Amino acid sequence: MIVSVTARVWIICLLCSLIGVLPIYWLLDWTWVQKLLLTVGVLLVSVCAARFMLKDIKEGLSALELGLLNMKDGEFSSSLSYNKKDQLGELCELYNQTIDKLREEKHWLYQRELLLDKITQSSPDVLFLVNDQGVVIFSNIAARHFFSTFDGISGRQISALLKNAPQGAIDAINAGKEGLFSIHHKDKEPETWHMSLGSFNLNNQSHNLYILKHMTRELSRQEVVVWKKVIRVISHELNNSLGPISSMLHSGRILSLQVDEDRLARVFSTIDERIKHLSDFVQGYGKFAKIPEPKVQRLSVLDVFDQLAEQWQFTLLLPENTDKELVLHADAAQFEQLMINLLKNAHESGSKAEDVSVEIS
Repeated sequence: MIVSVTARVWIICLLCSLIGVLPIYWLLDWTWVQKLLLTVGVLLVSVCAARFMLKDIKEGLSALELGLLNMKDGEFSSSLSYNKKDQLGELCELYNQTIDKLREEKHWLYQRELLLDKITQSSPDVLFLVNDQGVVIFSNIAARHFFSTFDGISGRQISALLKNAPQGAIDAINAGKEGLFSIHHKDKEPETWHMSLGSFNLNNQSHNLYILKHMTRELSRQEVVVWKKVIRVISHELNNSLGPISSMLHSGRILSLQVDEDRLARVFSTIDERIKHLSDFVQGYGKFAKIPEPKVQRLSVLDVFDQLAEQWQFTLLLPENTDKELVLHADAAQFEQLMINLLKNAHESGSKAEDVSVEIS
C-alpha cells in the first residue's frame, strides 16, 4: 500500500516536471543534446524534490502500517512515535489514543475473565460447556471430580466422559431435559441432583451449558422445615386435647373417692401417668420445632467444656500434642445445649460418674 501511494506521487511529480519543460523545447533553439541535458537536469531536480517531500509521508505511513499490523495480531502495547505537526501526525495521535483505549479495555476484560474463572472454578456446582460436535470446551473443578477425571476434561467427547458418570446423570444428560434426577450409590443413601441446561451461539457455533447442582442437602433442610411445621400443628392439637382430659381425670378422681374400688384408682393413675408421658413427649418435639436458625460464631472448645465441668462430672480427652487453642465455629447456645443433653444421657444411663468422658478429635 505504501509503495503504491509513493510510486503514484513520484510519477505525478515526474510528469509535471516534463510537462513544464515542454514549452521550453519550443522556445529555445538548442541542440538535442542540450535539450537532453536540460531534461535530465529537470528530472534530477524533480526526483530530489519529490524525495524530500515524500520523506515524512513515507515515515508516517510506515508507522501506521506497523501499528495496524500489531493491532491485527492483538498487540496493543506499542504506540506510534511519529509526532510531527501535520495531518499525518494528527492521524498518528488519534491512533495512539485508540490503542490506549483498547489496551485499557483488554486489561479490564482480562480482569473480568480472571474473576469469572475464579467464581466458576470455586463453585460447588458441576459446570461444563459442550459445543455442537459433542466436545467439552470448558469445565470447572467440580465437573472433573464428578466425572472422576482429574487431568482435565476439556477437549474430550462428552460421550466418553459419561462412561465414568453415575447412571442417573447419564440418563439426564442424554435426555437433555432440565429437572431433578437421582443418583444411587452402593451402601449409601440416594442423592438428588438438579440439571439446568442453557443453549447459545458462540463464534457462530451452537453450545450447550450444563449445570448440575447437588440438591440433597437443600431438600433435607426443606424437609426439616416442613417437619417442624407439622410438629407445631400436632403439638398444638394434642395440647388442646390433653388439657380437657387432665381436667376430666381430676374430676373423676374426686368422684372415685366416694366409691370404694381399688381398680378404679389404678385406672386413673395409669391414665394420669400416660398423660404425663405424652405431654413430655409432645414438649420434647415442640422444643425441636422451636429451635432457631444457628448463629455461627468462633468458640473456644476448652472454655465451653470448662463451663460444663461446673455442672457435670466427666473426663475430657484431648488430642495428643495439643499446643494451640482448639477453635470451633458453631452456635454457642445450641452447641452447649447439645453437650448438656449428651452428658445428661450418659449420667442417666446407669454408668458411674467417673466413667463418663468426652473425647475431642
